[in-house]
Amino acid sequence: MILWASYLLARKEKAGRHNVNVFALIGPGFLLIMAMILYGRDLGTASVLAAILAGLLFVSGIQLRLFGWLTAAGALVLAGLIATSGYRAQRFLVFLDPFAPEDYKYAGWQPAHSLLGLASGGLFGVGLGASRQKWGNLAEAHTDFIFAVIGEELGLFGTLATLLLLALLLFSIFKLALRASDPMVRYVSAGLGCWFAIQIVLNIGSAISVLPVVGVTLPLVSYGGSALIATYMGIGFVLGAARRDPVIYKGLQETGIKWLR
Repeated sequence: MILWASYLLARKEKAGRHNVNVFALIGPGFLLIMAMILYGRDLGTASVLAAILAGLLFVSGIQLRLFGWLTAAGALVLAGLIATSGYRAQRFLVFLDPFAPEDYKYAGWQPAHSLLGLASGGLFGVGLGASRQKWGNLAEAHTDFIFAVIGEELGLFGTLATLLLLALLLFSIFKLALRASDPMVRYVSAGLGCWFAIQIVLNIGSAISVLPVVGVTLPLVSYGGSALIATYMGIGFVLGAARRDPVIYKGLQETGIKWLR
């Protein structure tokens, strides 16, 4: 979807068609795919696609008033999807207090034990592989709640190191998008950055119980097969675009390291 939308937006920009409604150009395709995903009852993935769409629209220079109306409409749709689904509403209501007696053994179980894992890690953790929560208490500890296991085993130091590395990745991607002269590279890099950023926010937000549990992976950290391959493909595009940048390529040559050239 990122490649398809970026191709359309780049073709529009190269043709100089500034009067084209960018939402009408890429919005229907995204809405169709999101509708199919919602039919499969996966609000988390649909939210990721919605964030990618919003990011591409913003980068394309859509009018801020229209962008605001679209964002408000999206928020209303999200609220409706949560309110009309029992398990979604339950997850939304418990994330602020997962330890409530009436919710702890039900919808509050995962966020509660995620917080217990994070709280017991201390500064440097209980040791790599020594997590107690992942053995039966915390479901999906290897995917959706891997951040809680990192906090328990490696402590505050491990969680901050993970956040720093992910922030460095996002900074590099968005910096490339800002400096790219090729519109295709700019749009694809911005779309990839939005994709990784929203998944990081949703995953870690669920783990620290500031967002409801939505069930998305943490890029490059969670166990995964197809998700990891897709992430590698996205990073591969960014690396290829970076190597074609004259300034970056010159810097790589000056390092003297052959495999970087």
